[in-house]
Amino acid sequence: MEICNICPRQCKADRKIGRGFCGVSDRPMVAKAFLHKWEEPCISGTNGSGTVFFSGCNLKCVFCQNYDISQEYSGREISIEELSNIYLKLQQMGAHNINLVNPTHYAIQIRKSLEISSSLNIPVIYNTNAYETIDGLKTVEGLVHVYLPDLKYMEESTAKKYSGAPNYFEVAYKAIKEMYRQVGGPVLDENGLIIKGLIIRHLILPGLAGESIKILDYIKGNLPDDIYISLMSQYTPYYRAENYPEINRRITRREYDRVINHFFKLGFENGYVQDRESASCEFIPEFDFEGVDG
Repeated sequence: MEICNICPRQCKADRKIGRGFCGVSDRPMVAKAFLHKWEEPCISGTNGSGTVFFSGCNLKCVFCQNYDISQEYSGREISIEELSNIYLKLQQMGAHNINLVNPTHYAIQIRKSLEISSSLNIPVIYNTNAYETIDGLKTVEGLVHVYLPDLKYMEESTAKKYSGAPNYFEVAYKAIKEMYRQVGGPVLDENGLIIKGLIIRHLILPGLAGESIKILDYIKGNLPDDIYISLMSQYTPYYRAENYPEINRRITRREYDRVINHFFKLGFENGYVQDRESASCEFIPEFDFEGVDG
């Protein structure tokens, strides 16, 4: 972490004494750890997904619904050992899996925490914005069972405008190919819970249904058929979205139908389509440090 290059920003910050582009040091900062029941059915199941929300981020999304932890760095710094203990406590609570949200800038620390979690026997999910390096992903290879990338954009101008990452798609697509190499397509157990594999999420944004369709076309033409697609319609204007009038609204029924119809037209057989009614702030967790204190 003295010359940090774990993510595509390659900021080379000394995170042992300062903070990187992600806004955090080398000590894991966690804002919440709880049983999350609002993920995809194969992840949340009946008991919930043991979800750990990390603070900081290597993207600067202007509409981030978790902006207080991703951009304003709310959270508590803990040790590697404490992070490992959080996994084990969530497992004891009945979690179906350990769901690491926004883990990119902590890949090394996550590897170490998983290596010492010898009694952890549930799948580990790497829940990422897909802005990853191949080396960063290889850091956790063999310890992560499920990759859950959110493939956000295809157009360079869109990625630059809304997340400050003009090379987003080129980086994300290569990362997703590496994820598939590591874990392959989804494998579910007898209860319909995911054991291993790749699920690609995509959030439909206002005014960008055409870009969503391009992303679906690209996935269909360039990735194996056994991956799952999770189409999300939960977009709600947050953070700085008010400064961008074109996205300062929820998606329309017409935008929703256009993307969903194309999804089925392409013949995708595996995955999930989120109800448009999911666009509600009630589904956004409160980052109150639950599960982080002792």
